[in-house]
Amino acid sequence: MALIMLKPDTLDTENRRFEQAPLGAPVFLNSLPKSGSHLLRNIVRMFVPVSQQYRRQFVQHRNLTDHLAAFDPRLPLLSWGHLPFSDAAAAATRGARRVLLVRDPYSWVTARARFFVSNEVQGKDYELLKSGNISVIELLNLMIFGIQGHAPGLLEMYTHHVVAWLGTNVHLLRFEELKSHVRDIESATADEYFSALFAACAIDRPSNWRERLTIGANPAQSGTARENLSNEGFDFPDDLPATQRALIDFAAPGLRAILGYE
Repeated sequence: MALIMLKPDTLDTENRRFEQAPLGAPVFLNSLPKSGSHLLRNIVRMFVPVSQQYRRQFVQHRNLTDHLAAFDPRLPLLSWGHLPFSDAAAAATRGARRVLLVRDPYSWVTARARFFVSNEVQGKDYELLKSGNISVIELLNLMIFGIQGHAPGLLEMYTHHVVAWLGTNVHLLRFEELKSHVRDIESATADEYFSALFAACAIDRPSNWRERLTIGANPAQSGTARENLSNEGFDFPDDLPATQRALIDFAAPGLRAILGYE
């Protein structure tokens, strides 16, 4: 089990500076781990009263039965997690507005590797990865094919956390598009993009939505943002090498296409 040490954000204080309309229906922000989960969560948090934000836990398969209250339509809450598709997950979230965030597999393997060897993640399972006896390229291959007895590979992660949810009344977001529209928030395409996101969450978009969104999207508010992770001794490439791209295509043929990346 990993111990993750992240600096707390100040978004509750920022949230209370604005008038917040009550949430009318449960909203669940689901995501593939290391796909921009905190960016999406922090954006939507700026439009929901703090009292309606479910803080007990990131909802996952192993703790789902302990957190069913997050999806109770009688007390609408905003919740978030990394919940793979299953009969239990489908039943539990059936009354919630469901948003699903994904990332291009070509960048996901690097983001996952960078997180695993960061100083913010501690635990015996990560000591060998950080020992200096495994190269960056070998780390990337481990992210693609998995670490025996420790971490599943790319195909298993995407199959259960993303692909199996497709077509089940989820609002699909791609991390790259979300990030691009945050950066170009004054554009007409950003206006259309975020209008669709708010509609999917059944949130009435206020006139000052750009100000709120910019606050929530500030990387300083996310302990898992790339610039806030420390990776001494590891020099990750900005672009995934061609060989590792080919390995992803081998390990998960058709994956990028079904997610809209081809």
